Amino acid sequence: MRLAVLGGGPGGLLAATLAKAGDPGREVTLFERNRAEDTFGFGVVFSDATLEGIHAADPVLRTALTEHGVHWDPIEVRLHGERFLCRGNGMAAVERRTLLRLMQQRAVEAGVDLRFSTEVDPAELVAAGYDLVVAADGANSRLRHRFADVFEPSVETATAKFIWLGTTYPFTGLTFVHERGPHGVFAVHGYPIGNGVSTFIVETDEDSWRAAGLDEFDVTQPPGPNDEKTKAYLQELFAEQIDGHPLLVNNSRWGNFRTRRARRWRHRVDRTAIALLGDAAHTAHFSVGSGTKMAMEDAVALAAALDERGDDVDAALAACETVRRPQVAKIQDSARPSLSWWEHFGRSHDALPAWQFAYHFFTRSLTESKLRRRDVGFVTDVHDRWRQAHGAEPLDSPIEIAGQRLDGRVVVVGDGAVHLPGGPLPLRPEPTDDGTPWGLSVTAPDDEARLPAALDAVAKGAAAGTALVAVSGGTALTRRLLCEAARLEHGAVSLLVDEVDAAAAEDVAVTAVLSGRTDLIGAPVENPS
Repeated sequence: MRLAVLGGGPGGLLAATLAKAGDPGREVTLFERNRAEDTFGFGVVFSDATLEGIHAADPVLRTALTEHGVHWDPIEVRLHGERFLCRGNGMAAVERRTLLRLMQQRAVEAGVDLRFSTEVDPAELVAAGYDLVVAADGANSRLRHRFADVFEPSVETATAKFIWLGTTYPFTGLTFVHERGPHGVFAVHGYPIGNGVSTFIVETDEDSWRAAGLDEFDVTQPPGPNDEKTKAYLQELFAEQIDGHPLLVNNSRWGNFRTRRARRWRHRVDRTAIALLGDAAHTAHFSVGSGTKMAMEDAVALAAALDERGDDVDAALAACETVRRPQVAKIQDSARPSLSWWEHFGRSHDALPAWQFAYHFFTRSLTESKLRRRDVGFVTDVHDRWRQAHGAEPLDSPIEIAGQRLDGRVVVVGDGAVHLPGGPLPLRPEPTDDGTPWGLSVTAPDDEARLPAALDAVAKGAAAGTALVAVSGGTALTRRLLCEAARLEHGAVSLLVDEVDAAAAEDVAVTAVLSGRTDLIGAPVENPS
């Protein structure tokens, strides 16, 4: 078998190495447009829970992390001068440059023909008669673009801005730092990667970015030049948080994260099969999944399928896709709520006390029961803080609605009304002017593209004096975003009418109320408890 890999990142290198090691008779060639020593970014991070399969396939990552990397357990959140730790999140990181060097050595030892500084046209690889071409050439894959009508790629562009920097400040583990500066809110994902360097990723919303004058750098320039104005601005903004340490640059420039998907991951042109791997096929926001880790897992699955099915390349690619698609979809589904959190974190930063903000952050992609399994102490402390503020557990805490005191946060919703102790509060899709108390009923859309109209309805209802904003329908994410907008932006009481099975209802309800995402949870008439 003749196999070509296009792209010399960790995914491509591992795919080439495993394919050659699995059958030394295979002719495996890797083409990379950059030099062997070139790398962009600073470090790559892996969670302990995801490493087993990669370690079992090849020891190179284990060696990199053990001998050159940094390991930690707690995740830290900093804001308003306070720090919060959540344990049970074992992770490790290593310099990307170090990882690539070790993987290149491993590939050579296995017998892979590495060709750096080599620009290859996709058509040339197909014409050369390879049995399999693996497109591991990143999010802007030329092979995917060349056969876009087959792969049918799609992309969702986030509104948040991010830039990838480094620093000599010695973070002790994954740390999230939040600051409101003179122009808006900025947040950092920081983590150590070894050799006295830490990764320093900054995210912000577009309004803050423009207000700070950080929109002047020409991002259409070829890779190389760095945004020095941004470096200076952020170095000053976060100076106290990083003890005056400098920020480092490496092709550092602002961008918007793009979540990529492809309807198909494989194709055939005459005798040549083509497979997408890693970012060429899929991406997930770095706050949930490492693109490097996902690409390496793709490589492990691909090599295993090739070894099992021998020369039947089409069967191997189908088997690989069957294994990997559900795993990738799970990560991408988790990443979307997390990415959305970064698009809107300014409102929770300003409206929530620090302890609640931290809980809000840690539950952006999971519920309390899962968080409790990681760190029961953190969750217990948050409950203690809530009881100090409200006098009872979240769902049992009193609240006043339309002049009526409720002794808990679960209310019955049905027949066009919220059923309060003093009588039903009518729900209406638009403001009323008859002088009686009323609640605004908002149906969440099924996709985020249609959120603006619903958000406008929330704003108008809050301005008109609604007693509460009841949100139903749509998806878990669109319901959440509307409730947060009502409560955190407009100061209205929010009521989340969630659609979950009975077994998960209390877990979801406690998480939503304790995190400050909503004030009330709606129960249907037939199940008022």
